[in-house]
Amino acid sequence: MTPEAKARQRIDERLMDAGWAVQDKQRIDMSAGLGIAVREYHTDSGPVDYALFVDRKPVGVIEAKRDEEGVRITAHETQTRRYANSQFRFCINQTPIRFGYEATGIMTRFTDYRDEKPRSRKVFSFFRPETLQELLRDTDTLRNRLRRFPQFDLAGFRDCQTRAILGLERSFSQNHPRALIQMATGAGKTYTAITSSYRLLKHARAKRILFLVDTRNLAKQAEQEYRGYKPNDDTRLFPELYNVYRLNSPYIPPDAQVCFSTIQRMYSILKGTELDERDELDSPYERWRGNHDREVVYNEKYPPEYFDFIIIDECHRSIYTVWRQVLEYFDAFLIGLTATPDARTFGFFQQNVVSEYSYEMSVIDNVNVGYDVYRIETDVTKNGATILKQYIEKRDRLTRQRRWEQMDEDETYAGSQLDRAVVNPSQINAVIQTFRDRLYSDIFPGRREVPKTIIFAKTDSHAEDIIEAVRRIFGEGNDFCRKVTCKADDADAVLASFRNEYNPRIAVTVDMIATGTNVKPVECLLFMRDVRSKNYFEQMKGRGARTLSGEMLQHATPSAVGNKSRFVIVDAVGVTESVKTDSRPFERKPSIPMADLMAAVASGSTEEDVFVSLAGRLTRLDKQLSPAEQKAYENASGEPLRQTVQNLLGAFDPDNIERKAREDNALPPDAPIDESQYSDAREALVRKAARPFDSPDLREAVEEMRRSHDQIIDDINQDTVIDAGWSAKKRKDAEKAIQTFQQFLADNRDRLDALSILYSHAWRERPLTFAMVKAVHEALHRAPYSLTAERLWDAYRLVRPDKVKASNPEKTLTNIVSILRFEMGVDGELRPFRELVDWNFQRWTFGKNAGNVHFTEEQMEWLRMVKDFIAASMAVTPDDLDDPPMDRYGGRGRFYKLFGDRYTSLLDEMNSELAA
Repeated sequence: MTPEAKARQRIDERLMDAGWAVQDKQRIDMSAGLGIAVREYHTDSGPVDYALFVDRKPVGVIEAKRDEEGVRITAHETQTRRYANSQFRFCINQTPIRFGYEATGIMTRFTDYRDEKPRSRKVFSFFRPETLQELLRDTDTLRNRLRRFPQFDLAGFRDCQTRAILGLERSFSQNHPRALIQMATGAGKTYTAITSSYRLLKHARAKRILFLVDTRNLAKQAEQEYRGYKPNDDTRLFPELYNVYRLNSPYIPPDAQVCFSTIQRMYSILKGTELDERDELDSPYERWRGNHDREVVYNEKYPPEYFDFIIIDECHRSIYTVWRQVLEYFDAFLIGLTATPDARTFGFFQQNVVSEYSYEMSVIDNVNVGYDVYRIETDVTKNGATILKQYIEKRDRLTRQRRWEQMDEDETYAGSQLDRAVVNPSQINAVIQTFRDRLYSDIFPGRREVPKTIIFAKTDSHAEDIIEAVRRIFGEGNDFCRKVTCKADDADAVLASFRNEYNPRIAVTVDMIATGTNVKPVECLLFMRDVRSKNYFEQMKGRGARTLSGEMLQHATPSAVGNKSRFVIVDAVGVTESVKTDSRPFERKPSIPMADLMAAVASGSTEEDVFVSLAGRLTRLDKQLSPAEQKAYENASGEPLRQTVQNLLGAFDPDNIERKAREDNALPPDAPIDESQYSDAREALVRKAARPFDSPDLREAVEEMRRSHDQIIDDINQDTVIDAGWSAKKRKDAEKAIQTFQQFLADNRDRLDALSILYSHAWRERPLTFAMVKAVHEALHRAPYSLTAERLWDAYRLVRPDKVKASNPEKTLTNIVSILRFEMGVDGELRPFRELVDWNFQRWTFGKNAGNVHFTEEQMEWLRMVKDFIAASMAVTPDDLDDPPMDRYGGRGRFYKLFGDRYTSLLDEMNSELAA
């Protein structure tokens, strides 16, 4: 069979899969179905390879080529268009042919000639006849409508959201197939996505939108936000306008216009396989369960044209390896949402970043809160320890059963081995006890309860050790500290309690709430595991970054004062100091047992992450095995363990695959390698790497070797804290902030009224107004200063702690006055502005009493309300007496009755005396 014939055979198969009746020109039967594909149909330009008829009318053409032509497939677009412009034999009153395909046995490209700027694109397969019929009913096209969005109503949107929405629509208008929105955690990525979805459904008349996530919890969150959304131009909620549906079975309702799904479920739907719901609890980026066949295949229930747009939440995790096939199956615009893109993310979205909004920008805009780092360093964490030869205790990693064993020699371990090869209870105790002891004095002074805290553990076993230590050291019960991991049966319920209820105060997790999950009351992150991935660390930090109103924060943490203004990273392992990379760690599936990884390889998995993770586990095991165990492995597998590791890694190395392809096909160095040769070489390398694990005896032997190296329980070396305190970087940043503030004062002392008054000590003659203070705030917030009152307060608290009398004051605009007075030397201590007003009020009323001016109790109540108004707004006017809360007590009229004609002079006096 010639290459052309082979290609035609596979094209026929794809057409039939898509519902087309494929016929020869000599045996045309237009009654055979809605869609008829006729080979070599006659036109006035010659025979076209395939003519597509829908309901007996010609609608499309296919230019078929052998597979080798895939490398220059776009060169044949002119030929396709010539046939599309031709007159078909026997077709009277023929309308223009609208659809053109170029196809080989491997690939398919599609063009809709009705687009204003027709551009071919790669598609998974041919569209179904019903799809083309539906497209023909529309006089316009989706891509044309995307060029003509109406004006966007900006009311109620943050600037970063507006930029993202408009940038996305600009990208659509230019027919970019992929677009990336980089937006800091908490800035409203989902709200942005909902607004875009609404505009796509209403104005672009999109058919269906798929919102893809990688955990079930994120799917629930997204669905809830869509259901609660009300657009600016309609009084109805989103689900009253469009049908929304969260997928929890293999069925997609045909009338659903927005579908929410995990990428795992969508993969299983396309594959026609069952999905274990546990597979949706955690991100496939972090772990793997089960076995997958190699490729997604055509699914007639949900063809490639089923969705017009796919929104990919946390896309930095969901666009790789086997899961990428879901995205590339559908002929849809791809919209990525992430706070932490890496180089691969930018590459996947073809560098088309339509909006960038960094964490630093979000803090300046009060969208997120900043953070401080409190370092706890212990001797064992830093230096490790040595256990002298003796009887020691060992523990099975999974069952946690303990036993005693005589050591053959001294055992020296490094800090990096803690909680993996060695467990030192004293080290865990030292960290938790220091955290408890410093919590109310250093980290969160003034608090009466533990702030909502997440502790990041290395493994499930490590998490269990931490939970036991936390409950014991804090003297609390089970509800105080709970585990939130994917393997916990009640993970969702515990997470809901952590988010909405008083207990638990501390959640210990490995990775379930490390990314993507919103728990706004969290104010503290305690790292007891290091993280070398820059992206993953940024995502973990994001769990504490969300802003929260004072009312909601105090609901979770009653002793908190004011709005949430910061969070604290308590670093017990040097995570804030370790070198980070943009790539994922070598261990890509940290929570999957080695036995499962070996079983996956033996069962036929070709997922790169499985092979790489297994190689990582075997590398660690290789360092632990004795020479006798190394020899036993080689005898069982036929190769040294290190060779097995090299084969596992080399199976996905592009250079290795290319070398193999050239060897197998006897290709010279400069000869091109086609896709099939490359694929065959990769398959051969994968089979070679997997071959040792075909043997169940070898798998059992490896598992027995691993178990024989159980965790050592080091109860001998008692750990001590070397240092505990704020990070050196935090102090340098604080000093820099104060220096920037001093430069701000020098630059603006004659430009801003408030500064002029304070520098001249003229506040009694010319009181400060709220407008003056607001002008200072706005000027301070702008570049090049980019400071806030909260950041300055924290800076002074760190640099001059003896002079700062409140560590976390109520977040009010007027606190900038206290900071100004302190920096200018007017006040010797930094106190919240409200305390200054309270003190001045007390002094003023005592002075009145000494001068034989005595106020009644009702008058004092009114004066206290005026005092509180000044504390919040700098000054009070007669008109303000009619504002809340004073309007409830009679407003200006009642104040006049109580104080008579002198009431205005009394207000002026209070403005002068209280804010001075």
